[in-house]
This record gives sequence, structure tokens and C-alpha cells, in this order.
Amino acid sequence: MKAAYAKYRLDFIVPGGTSRGVLTHKDTYFLKIWEPDAPDKFGIGECALFKGLSAEDNDTYEAKLQELCRNISADQATDLVGYSSIEFGFETAILDFSNGCRRMLYPSPFCDGNYAIPINGLVWMGSKEEMQARMEEKLAAGFKTIKIKIGAIDFDAELDLLKSLRSRFPADVVEIRVDANGAFTPQNVMSRLEALSHYSIHSIEQPIKQGQWEAMAQVCRNSPIPVALDEELIGIDNPMVMMELIKTIRPHYLVLKPSLVGGFSGATTWLQMAAQFNIGAWITSALESNIGLNALAQWVATLQPRIPQGLGTGRLFSNNIQSPLEQRGETLSYNPQSTWSIPPMDWIEF
Repeated sequence: MKAAYAKYRLDFIVPGGTSRGVLTHKDTYFLKIWEPDAPDKFGIGECALFKGLSAEDNDTYEAKLQELCRNISADQATDLVGYSSIEFGFETAILDFSNGCRRMLYPSPFCDGNYAIPINGLVWMGSKEEMQARMEEKLAAGFKTIKIKIGAIDFDAELDLLKSLRSRFPADVVEIRVDANGAFTPQNVMSRLEALSHYSIHSIEQPIKQGQWEAMAQVCRNSPIPVALDEELIGIDNPMVMMELIKTIRPHYLVLKPSLVGGFSGATTWLQMAAQFNIGAWITSALESNIGLNALAQWVATLQPRIPQGLGTGRLFSNNIQSPLEQRGETLSYNPQSTWSIPPMDWIEF
């Protein structure tokens, strides 16, 4: 078996806000594996490094990719602990290869076009006017669950947006989720949660910065809004530490990004532990291209989710990879009549 990797730049259609500023493009990596006598038939996976967020964001990343490719070619194992997105890409490429190199990783009614995954409509951070416009676009598209990024502009302006939305749509018509990305502090978090609670919020993701377990546990005990952990989970891959985190913080939900929490295997471990404590969970993409999003969607479909998932990022890029994924209203589906079109890349082969 041979292996290669390539770097690919994804360009945003509209700059998306992040907790660290404005994102205009995102570099991602692809891993390809094939048999030497059939080079045109290959499995592909996305190693979706998220600059500024991934625990593996350091100068050893490409060296680890090179090591993995060499070891695949030599039929040797590679220790990927601490390299979550590479684990995700490797798992995806192996599944694709094992299932005939058709981008069918988890055969299910989803892949047959007979099941659609409910997803939330994501409103990126921006000015109040930009966020209002994005919110209206999501509502017009038919989304009944709106997730709004908060913490980047004036808090009162964000409250105005929520007040406006809730005055038009009660909670049984439109569900509101908010994501603070750790923007609040232990000193102001309770007052802000109280202010948010007037708008029937379903949940708030990561109200304070990760790594403050006792403070977060106190927030979860006292918050008038259910709390979901997101960034808190990144970089934790030891099962004993994972269990300690859940027992200490006792969140209401986990928001799992497989690219950031140890691939499908790491996300599965989090799901199993959460179930032991009756903690809810949903899956969210981490700005992957359609290669990674396809893998996520097919895996999520096997879980038969009952609540909207965070898989609506496929339309963010102007140069995303053509795929059979289709977003229709508040659902993500797979059209088996459509085709994949993977653009030429500068593969580094081993």
C-alpha cells in the first residue's frame, strides 16, 4: 500500500468570524492511500487542522503526516496520540479504501438518499447588521434551529438580536442555541447567562474559556441555561482524564468535533461516557471541506440523531470539493446520483 498527502486552501465565500478574529481562508490536508498496481483507485481522508484551535497546531504537524505516510507504505503502525485531525483523516481514508474507494464509509439509508440529517442554521459572528442578515437568511431557508455565535460584539447588541428573534418566533417554533466560544469570564458569566435566559435559549456552548474545571462546574450547577462543552474537550484523549472531566463538570451537553477530539474513535468514547451520565450530545463539523463533512455525515447517520446536528458548513467555501452532499432547508442529505470531483493536488508521495 502507498500513501501521500497534499495541502489544500479553502477560501471562504464571506469571511467568517472566529473567536480569534476574521477567517478568510483555511488550509487543510488530504491523505490518500492506494495499491501500487491500481493508483487511480484510492481512499481519501481529510486531516482538518484548525489553526489556533487544534491541540496539534504546532511545527511537528507535517512531520507527523510524513511519518504516517512512510509507515503506511512500509505497513507499520503510527502513534497518532495528540494528532486528532490526522487520526480523523487516517480513519476516513482507511474506511474509504476498505469500502471500494467510492467515498462510502458507512453504508446506510443516508448514502442511498433515503435519510436526511437535521442540522442547525449557523449565524457567524460579525457586526449586528451582518448577523441580523445572516439570521434572516437561515430563517428564510427553513431552519427551525438557529445557532448564533456570541461574544464578539457588544453584548447588548447580541441581546437585541435574540430579543428580536424570540419576539417573532416562540421556542416551540424556532430553537435558539448560542455559542460563546469562551468569551465570558467567571466574574461576569452568571449575569450574562441570566440576561440570556429571558429568550428561551436551548443551550450555550463553552460560556467561559476551557481549562477552568471548577469554575465551569459551578457554572453548570447554577446556570439558568443548559451548558454544552466544546473547546473544553479538545486535546483530551486519555479515557481516565475524559471521565474525570465529565464527573467534575457535569455538563448538560457535549458538542463533539471528531477532527478535534481524536477522530471517530475519540468521539465515540466521549459519546459512551456521556451516555453513562445522561448527558446529551451532538456532532459539529470543524470547517472541513466536503471530504471531511461527508465522513462526518455518514457516521452521524448511523447514530440516528434526534436533534439537529452542526453539519451546515459545506456552503461556506467558494472552492469546496464537488460532492453528492446536498443541503436542503434544515437537512443535509446525500444524492447517490451526483458525482465526486476531486481537483488536482500537489501530492507528496512516500
